[in-house]
Amino acid sequence: MVEELVIAVIAVICACGLYAMAAARVVKQYERGVVLRLGRLREGIRGPGFTTVIPFVDKLHKVNMQIVTMPVPAQDGITRDNVTVRVDAVIYFKVVDAADAVIRVEDYRFAVSQMAQTSLRSIIGKSDLDDLLSNREKLNQGLELMIDSPSIGWGVQIDRVEIKDVSLPETMKRSMARQAEADRERRARVINADAELQASKKLAEAAEQMSGQPAALQLRLLQTVVAVAAEKNSTLVLPFPVELLRFLERATPGEAAQAVQAVSEVAQATTAPAARPAPDPGPLPDPVPVVDREPEPAAEREPEPAGSPEPWAEPDPDPEALRERLASPDSSPPARPHVQPHV
Repeated sequence: MVEELVIAVIAVICACGLYAMAAARVVKQYERGVVLRLGRLREGIRGPGFTTVIPFVDKLHKVNMQIVTMPVPAQDGITRDNVTVRVDAVIYFKVVDAADAVIRVEDYRFAVSQMAQTSLRSIIGKSDLDDLLSNREKLNQGLELMIDSPSIGWGVQIDRVEIKDVSLPETMKRSMARQAEADRERRARVINADAELQASKKLAEAAEQMSGQPAALQLRLLQTVVAVAAEKNSTLVLPFPVELLRFLERATPGEAAQAVQAVSEVAQATTAPAARPAPDPGPLPDPVPVVDREPEPAAEREPEPAGSPEPWAEPDPDPEALRERLASPDSSPPARPHVQPHV
């Protein structure tokens, strides 16, 4: 009798232990528990800690209340200005009502993901390419409102939506690069033009100051020559005086030719090497003797026309004078004497 009583007590204790193990539940700090008793929602939401349910009668659903980070897959779309782009984003949301997240939607994560993709494609079609690239803050706010409107009834609150990347076709990238290059070139030209304007003003002021003192212009010329010579160049460039050009404009053609010839002689004297002495011409050739012909008989000579010059022959050149002419560097060799025979 006693043994049967002990066995019954042990069986009851084991049954109570098994019941306690089946009914015991632990809800974490970041979770909330939703109890369905025989498929019917219980009003109370189980908080974090130890709680119990009726085994085989109650069913506890744990809902995570943390902020969830969900990437939105890249979506292909056409912007309002007809540019094909590929945009991806990321969405941050959390559950604010555990009962609605369990009862009103089958899978709130999947629902939020699909809503985010649809809203992203919609926002791409309503925006321009420049807005996608530069005005993302406004697009993020619009995208957040589009997703948050239906998710309020699901017990989900959208915390933040961010557009991560906008992928463009290669042709569009090249076009944008050319546009940026042209814009930078335009700004560079404007800066150069502004610099030229400022330099011209400063040069005008300098010319006005130098006009009162001609020596200042000469000193500036010498400084320029020194600066050019300091580079160890083989060629030295000297400025051409403007006064000479003005003189040539006022001068007559003869005076202008003389002035130009003088300038060229000075330039040749400063740049051309020293003239070498002319080589020795050597012994002079023997002069060609004049051949004296006997006069022909008067009967056989043809009559000369009236007014014709008398026949002549060049006299023999002087050997000493011919040697002096050949020895001078500016002289040319004398022509050989030509003897015209008397017919």
